[in-house]
Amino acid sequence: MTRKILVTSALPYANGSIHLGHLVEYIQTDIWVRFLKMQGHQVHYVCADDTHGTPIMLRAEKEGITPEALIEKVHAEHSQDFADFLVEFDNYYSTNSEENRQLASQIYLALRDNGKIVSKTIEQFYDPAKQMFLPDRFIKGECPKCHAKDQYGDSCEACGATYNPTELINPYSAVSGAAPVRKQTEHFFFKLSDCADFLRDWTRKGSLQNEAANKMHEWLGDAGENKLSDWDISRDAPYFGFEIPDAPGKYFYVWLDAPIGYMASFKNLCTRLGLDFDAYWGQHSEAELYHFIGKDILYFHALFWPAMLQYAGYRTPSQVFAHGFLTVNGEKMSKSRGTFVNARSYLEHVKNPEYLRYYYAAKLNGSMEDIDLNLDDFVARVNSDLVGKYINIASRTAGFIHKRFDGKLLGMSQHPVVNSLRQTAQDIANAYEQRDFSRALREIMRLADVANAFVAEAEPWVVAKQEGDVAARKLHEDCSAALEMFRILTLYLKPALPKLTAQIEQFLNIPAMQWADIANSMPDGHPIQEYQHLITRIDAKQIEAMIEANKQNLAPEAAAPAPAAAQKNPSTEADYLSIDDFSKVDLRIAKIVSAEHVEGAEKLLKLSLDIGEATPRQVFAGIKSAYDPATLVGRLTVMVANLAPRKMKFGMSEGMVLAASDEQGGPFILSPDAGAQPGMRVK
Repeated sequence: MTRKILVTSALPYANGSIHLGHLVEYIQTDIWVRFLKMQGHQVHYVCADDTHGTPIMLRAEKEGITPEALIEKVHAEHSQDFADFLVEFDNYYSTNSEENRQLASQIYLALRDNGKIVSKTIEQFYDPAKQMFLPDRFIKGECPKCHAKDQYGDSCEACGATYNPTELINPYSAVSGAAPVRKQTEHFFFKLSDCADFLRDWTRKGSLQNEAANKMHEWLGDAGENKLSDWDISRDAPYFGFEIPDAPGKYFYVWLDAPIGYMASFKNLCTRLGLDFDAYWGQHSEAELYHFIGKDILYFHALFWPAMLQYAGYRTPSQVFAHGFLTVNGEKMSKSRGTFVNARSYLEHVKNPEYLRYYYAAKLNGSMEDIDLNLDDFVARVNSDLVGKYINIASRTAGFIHKRFDGKLLGMSQHPVVNSLRQTAQDIANAYEQRDFSRALREIMRLADVANAFVAEAEPWVVAKQEGDVAARKLHEDCSAALEMFRILTLYLKPALPKLTAQIEQFLNIPAMQWADIANSMPDGHPIQEYQHLITRIDAKQIEAMIEANKQNLAPEAAAPAPAAAQKNPSTEADYLSIDDFSKVDLRIAKIVSAEHVEGAEKLLKLSLDIGEATPRQVFAGIKSAYDPATLVGRLTVMVANLAPRKMKFGMSEGMVLAASDEQGGPFILSPDAGAQPGMRVK
């Protein structure tokens, strides 16, 4: 049965760049959505930038632009980051939209008419210099507990204590530096305290993970208790946001209109595609509605949001899925250690976004547990699983199909080992559905081991040297079986690796795979394209460079991130080399006299290079993933001849071979034009 499903991810705030911690959620959601779409369900995935609030207003003022110009700039940056990490929204919108203004006003008025809005006079800190009320995070002072200086108005970073802003000693405005004064103002409150019975039922009916439901119980208490406070939903001018109907100078607090942004983004999509908005958000909707969020905003999504929807006449979410935080190397992301890495920096250094997609998937199990990006394990797992196991199946067998059998396969619908890979399709599908991606990938890699064991036992490289029809038939069958297994594994991995899958679908000459295609095989005589290199191993140096770059490019906490254009063009005048600097690098034409594998080295080949000296140079080059040593002997390339010799575990390396690579592939060693001779200088 085809399901109608609407999926959202939490809205990123339009006051900074997307970083690796953010990407956990968007990659998790995207994999789930892609899996559901592969199953043929009608799925819409929407999101938006969260654009309102005091921080946006103040940053825009600091940059000398309007808030609208700021959020437009950030929206372009966020959209590009998500696209580059293959997060495929059906609509990526903005909360500063007319749809959101109308929906926020309509929901507020419905809550007011339903007796859920009340006004109260409260006292807040006020900045007399800026003539504005100050949010807690814009008030600083001395911690009342440990007396640490320059702490925020809601909590102390030194001792961890929480308190009210009025308890700060010698408070001052983080905006102007002026001493704030206390001032009374009228605010509007959503009567969350009236919703306890409804929320107690809603949070226990399967709408939340068990650990999330238990956490909400701490806030709600048992039947008859009422621990909930009413929720302040208004802010005073000046404020960047939507003005509250019939209340001049009063604005919706950002957390009221932000989740309504899910509805607004979908409404915009409905207008474009002719969809029925009420079929998904109406009280009697039979569609499924899922929110993916971080556990830090669970309170808003599991209490405020369903209560707002319920008492404004809309349906509530089918489920809210919360995930944990990201740590790097077992610790909180840190700017001083270089592990607070934004999306663009990862792409500049590691290049391939699917490596991170795969690693996150291998860690996510559908719970609220934190996940750790261990960078050494990241390199090892990607190189072992994706290159050493998965891609290895095709790279060891596809060449024989083209060299010996005109690029045509034998049908493998009855092959017992091939069919064994199909038997766990439902288990893998269940794991994806339950967001237990780590279980799905463990099973897929187990099947990759089965396929590799089959290839190792078949030894096509040995059979290819044998003469006769029997050997030829065996070679054809074994390689066809290996590639059919490769197709099945690719289908299983498609939600996590969509770009690589598209390349493989082109190589195998098959249409875009759906989950039902697991039952099929490529037919007898099916032609495939000639195999081309698909992915490259990660070099640990790429990770080191990324960490080092983020250490070197630290900015003060309050500084605005660089414009997107500046991030995409890293070459500034200060980065240029002089001709004198360049001339210090001694580049020489080198002839590869010999090349061989290095026992115990995962990435290295040992090369002997003739650069016109009395004896050849020994160089260890990280090109094993791309080259058979036998194909390198006699080739000319380019090497750095005046690099200091480096003592390695496997011997002394006396130079460096130049090679090119990016997310499309590599490494590809450089080759000079005809006429170049060993020892010639490149200049």
